[in-house]
Amino acid sequence: MQTANAIELNAAPFYLPQQNEVELFRHAYENQLPVLIKGPTGCGKTRFISHMAETLGLPLHTVSCHDDLTASDLVGRYLIGDNNTQWHDGPLTRAVREGGICYLDEVVEARKDTTVVIHPLTDDRRVLPIDRTNELLQAPKNFMLVVSYNPGYQNLMKGLKPSTRQRFISMTFDYLKPAEEQRVIEVETGLDNARASRLVQLAIGLRSLKDMDLEEGASTRLLVYTAKLIQAGFDPIEACRAGMVESLTDDDDTIQALMEVVKANF
Repeated sequence: MQTANAIELNAAPFYLPQQNEVELFRHAYENQLPVLIKGPTGCGKTRFISHMAETLGLPLHTVSCHDDLTASDLVGRYLIGDNNTQWHDGPLTRAVREGGICYLDEVVEARKDTTVVIHPLTDDRRVLPIDRTNELLQAPKNFMLVVSYNPGYQNLMKGLKPSTRQRFISMTFDYLKPAEEQRVIEVETGLDNARASRLVQLAIGLRSLKDMDLEEGASTRLLVYTAKLIQAGFDPIEACRAGMVESLTDDDDTIQALMEVVKANF
């Protein structure tokens, strides 16, 4: 079993395991099981999928879901060209035809008809019906469906139905422990130990304000952005403002309050 101190594979993007998610994901792939990943913004969900795609040697088809995303965007549609109409596969169909991981990021943001499309791929049939071309595609063994979402943004209008959630193996991600998050910052940016530690302590302080003054805590992604600014020679306080604080809120009073926290740390 890998520990949180495991070193990344040379070919894969740097990823620091939190628990047994690497082994669990590999088992899901080898047994043709779909995976659902839950966790806050910027905690490493997308990096984890990229890491596993490289580790398993699989193509990665990523779809960033949004309010206007429809089933046709995933499956495909007929487009006009050269005096006729031609069928163009969507990313889900390409992944089923060619193999690889189809990753639907923030799946709850998509329109509800998208879940109807993925249901046949998440049970023992593992098929994709394409009504417009009269095809029934059988997913190959090297196809894997992965979806993710942020439970903190769910409400009555946006959420996965139990009938959909229960089709997946599920993993919950969270922010790394301080020492692990510091290591990620150092590896990703080259920032020295002392300033990386200050950034992590700052993030811990800002995350404690979640549900009070902030909708979401400072993500590991924002810490990496900020560390890159500092490493490039920007003043740490200004780097924290541009790389972190301004991304967390638009409220002027909250910005000023967060900047006081920043100054206390730097």
